[in-house]
Amino acid sequence: MRRSRERKPAPEWGRRKLLALLFAGAGGVLAAVVGLGLAVYYSVLAGPDDPTQASAVGDEAPNPAVTQLDQSVARPGPLTTKKFDAILLPTPTSLGPAGVSSGFPRTAEGALAQLAAIDQHVLQSASVSTAQVVVGAWAMPGGPTPESWSGVHAVASLLTSAGLTSDGAGRLVVSASPKLGLIRAEAGDRSVVVCVDFVVTATMTKTASIAAADCQRMVWAGGRWMIGAGPEPAQAPSVWPGTDAALHAGFKVLRDE
Repeated sequence: MRRSRERKPAPEWGRRKLLALLFAGAGGVLAAVVGLGLAVYYSVLAGPDDPTQASAVGDEAPNPAVTQLDQSVARPGPLTTKKFDAILLPTPTSLGPAGVSSGFPRTAEGALAQLAAIDQHVLQSASVSTAQVVVGAWAMPGGPTPESWSGVHAVASLLTSAGLTSDGAGRLVVSASPKLGLIRAEAGDRSVVVCVDFVVTATMTKTASIAAADCQRMVWAGGRWMIGAGPEPAQAPSVWPGTDAALHAGFKVLRDE
């Protein structure tokens, strides 16, 4: 008689591994979300009640993109009572290419709102092909490509770390809520460098959240804001909203008009 093989139950995704996976992308939502995958994987797969797996996480070689960051400021922390200035984000008036909200005005605030819409759509899709379609539709010639864009690499890293297929997020649900914004540099009404700081939440049996910021050079072309040509700009720190770190980084609270 053949002995039937017993299937081992799939490991439960605990908070520690989920946070670790999120940390992989805490260096900038799309320029640093490459870490998002690894963090969610570690946080969700190894819970605090699993000391064996928890120690294995510590034995992993550090991710260079992550070690350059102060990860603690991207996690929930003490809130400051100091006042934040606010940026009023315009609301979209149409649906643009690749299903991304669009129709934002030709202002710095409009550029910020467009970047937030692009990033949010990509992150929440948890799909490599979707990220590639989005950058193909929203990047200027000479800008990021479906092969080079940090957002594509970020989603690929996320799904790889979670042990999922490129378009089969399945049990992994990602939400991204834009909370903070920064208008870094303006060149008239055609080009502006803006940054968005999200609270990114990943759920796969358990849930964990982390802040992740993204900065892009946005250019007005063809009646809409697009990601501009050239290398992606330096990233702002990923900081938890409402903290001193967020205030010191120059971020402002995002509010809808």
